[in-house]
Amino acid sequence: MRGRPKETPPVQLDAERFDVLTFDCYGTLIDWQRGIVDYLQPVLLRHDVHVIDDFILEFFAETETVVQAEGGRYEDVLRAVLRRFGTRLGFVPTEEELDGFPASLAAWPAFPDTLEALGRLAQRFELAVISNTDDALFARTNETLGVDFAHVVTAERTGVYKPDPHAFEVALDAIGAKSSSVLHVAQSLYHDIAPAAAMGLATVWIDRNRGGPSAAPEADAEPTWTFPTLGAFAEAVLA
Repeated sequence: MRGRPKETPPVQLDAERFDVLTFDCYGTLIDWQRGIVDYLQPVLLRHDVHVIDDFILEFFAETETVVQAEGGRYEDVLRAVLRRFGTRLGFVPTEEELDGFPASLAAWPAFPDTLEALGRLAQRFELAVISNTDDALFARTNETLGVDFAHVVTAERTGVYKPDPHAFEVALDAIGAKSSSVLHVAQSLYHDIAPAAAMGLATVWIDRNRGGPSAAPEADAEPTWTFPTLGAFAEAVLA
């Protein structure tokens, strides 16, 4: 199936070769699909629009990428995405609803295994984030995570959105480590695994969706390792 790597025998994870773990945030650490649906469903219902959650996620995946290609801050990307929901479904979102979408990131929940796993991993590795967001939005999210990341590289800082490889180039330059000592951990094959692997980085795919609907576009990519949760990855890499 397109969008899911081929089943291959697992490659032994040699944790000793890595000093730095870089993470995607939304979708990997933060349950962005829950956050997106929990914000947009009430907005749609106020406009008497009734759609299933899967439609919201699929239309978001289709639309966010198009809007990001036009550039701009992520808070404006989210406003534009909501406007396109309105165009598609026949309503006009209010200014309050438009502003509320990026503001809602502060309430998007962490996955149940995220906080414990990050706490354990931080005892062994330097942790960094490479995220398609703005500095201020990530700062609010990090109040939920409570992690002192060594490096935070946002789209606001790089001027591009993943999967643009420049995002990873800026991150590696900021980290200042050899790429062979960096392991990138992410849920999105499209935004993260494919471009990171193309740059020669080792990758871990956190397969959160298990083939279900996704707020990220599909992509063909072959991660170095695959785990169903961040907790399972932490168990393996710290064993």
